[in-house]
Amino acid sequence: MLRILRHRVYSHLFGSLVCSLLGSGLATVALGLVAYDIAGADASAVLGAIFTVKMIAYVFVAPLANAAVAHLPRRAVMIGSDVLRLAAALFLPFVGATWQIFVLVFVLQAASATFTPTFQSVVPAVLPDEDDYTNALSLARLAGDLETILSPMLAAVLLLAVPANALFFGTALGFAASALLVLSAALPAGLGLARDDDEEPFFTRARAGVELFFRTPALRPVVALNVTVAAVVSFVLVQTVVVVRSGFGMSQTMVALFLAVNGAGSIATALALPRVLHRAGERSVMLPGAALLCAALVAVGAVLAWARASWAPGAVAVLWLLIGAGWAGVEMPVGRLIPRAVAPERLSAAFAGQFSLSHGCWLVCYPLTGALAAWGLDRTALVMAAVGAVAAVAAGVLWSRGQDDEAER
Repeated sequence: MLRILRHRVYSHLFGSLVCSLLGSGLATVALGLVAYDIAGADASAVLGAIFTVKMIAYVFVAPLANAAVAHLPRRAVMIGSDVLRLAAALFLPFVGATWQIFVLVFVLQAASATFTPTFQSVVPAVLPDEDDYTNALSLARLAGDLETILSPMLAAVLLLAVPANALFFGTALGFAASALLVLSAALPAGLGLARDDDEEPFFTRARAGVELFFRTPALRPVVALNVTVAAVVSFVLVQTVVVVRSGFGMSQTMVALFLAVNGAGSIATALALPRVLHRAGERSVMLPGAALLCAALVAVGAVLAWARASWAPGAVAVLWLLIGAGWAGVEMPVGRLIPRAVAPERLSAAFAGQFSLSHGCWLVCYPLTGALAAWGLDRTALVMAAVGAVAAVAAGVLWSRGQDDEAER
């Protein structure tokens, strides 16, 4: 997998991704600390609003931004997004009111919603060989999972020497490094966004990426699987702290360890998938991954009914590992499906559509998981597993119909 880093252009792009992820990770830690400094006991409400703003930016800005920059070179779009994120990060240390945080977070996340789909659309053009591209997807997944572990550790080290709001300067450095690496990458000549739709109105271009997923038989199952992932994994991300602290009576450190176990499952799968996908199709990986997600969360619900049993924490840790594995198994192959199903000039719109659709599912499932918690964590797990299972079955049906449509042609 690491051999693709010998590819000079991709190595620069991957370096840009890593710097961007570290910058975003530091910002996440800093936002929590700054929110507490400003809002005190209301910090949790402020953080909840911040994450809602983030998801709204991801869902609505990605397709609009793609339409707005449709005829600009992709290098310019990525560098411009990094510069905008850098500017927002440089202003964040000086905020003194919650509304200022919301505005700057929206700007930062809107820029990220522009950068990420554009970056994703460039990689298949840089790595036309499917095996190389699959390795790149695996490496990107690995980087994302490791960032969730390394960014808090880096923040903890920095906080020994600097105040919390100074972490935003580290965020700015990450985005600056990302922009410089994109600038230094020798992207293929003429690589740009869609050029063949000059006569299309703005809002037609804006909704084109989302419409592709509903019009293209090969991509319709992805819409349903987005629901499965969000339904199951939102339980892990939202309720781990409650399960560990209230359910098991364990320390804050154990909360981090349980989340790390979930990340470890994702990392292990990301490392294995390139070889698996070389021999098997995406469907044979993604549908079992979705089944694993739902079955594991059903098991979580059963375990939580006996949360005080001595074996319960170990059982949940194993299930968190399996959910991490299923999560990567469903999400990572999507990057292979899109370039096959969509014309090159539509790639950026398609990745923006997937970015918007997937985060739309998270925007619904995060608050749903939180609201159901008052009914009991075990019941919440079963309800979210049922939502995920219905979506997974729909994905299987849509995949079969898509294959039938292809056969008829």
